[in-house]
Amino acid sequence: MEVVKMASNYKMTYNVDLVFCIDCTGSMGDLIDVVKKNALNFYQDVTTVMDQKNKHIDKLRVRVIAFRDYRADGQDAMLVTDFFNLPEQASDFEQCVNSLYADGGGDDPENGLEALAYAIKSKWDTEGMKKRQVIVVWTDAPTHPLGIGKESQYYPNGMAQDINELSQWWGGVQQKGFIDNNSKRLVLYAPDEPFWNVISRNWNNVLHFPSTAGDGLSDLEYSQIIDTITNTI
Repeated sequence: MEVVKMASNYKMTYNVDLVFCIDCTGSMGDLIDVVKKNALNFYQDVTTVMDQKNKHIDKLRVRVIAFRDYRADGQDAMLVTDFFNLPEQASDFEQCVNSLYADGGGDDPENGLEALAYAIKSKWDTEGMKKRQVIVVWTDAPTHPLGIGKESQYYPNGMAQDINELSQWWGGVQQKGFIDNNSKRLVLYAPDEPFWNVISRNWNNVLHFPSTAGDGLSDLEYSQIIDTITNTI
């Protein structure tokens, strides 16, 4: 009887953290509204699909990292928020996303790897029996090597020195990083160019949708991203 009672009281908890890295440079002018729409719909779309699977997300948090170029944009090169608890802070999250705009960037490569580094070192939720820690990158541009623009007073201290160190931060099957290896997922909507393609070829748990300047994320690709996340929770 005691065993039956314990089993009936057992409840699987599902906790999901999402970090959105969004390119906000001028080249994203035609796409930024689509990206913002996708970001705002993410919570509802994920929870809807999870409900269809008879799984309820107990805690869902979302963080926003908007990036440009440290050389060209100085203090506007990186916007990094704390996690928003959804749905409790939905209005704050919506206000944050709606405040994003496309401007600046200078040359074509941007400081996307620094944004990814910020994301990897997020204060991830370690509670829950089932966790998923997801980073989604939206950009139509290649990325600088790490360290470009570090002469700027706004460049962050303690940043990874190169792609090798950033790879260590991500970790792998045999190497512990800053994210739980079983929980982490990286979704790249980024050009098939260095260093994005290096990451997609060599890091584990990565889904890469190659982007082209001027082309938005298709409904099919967006659905695949949602399915990929929900199927692994």
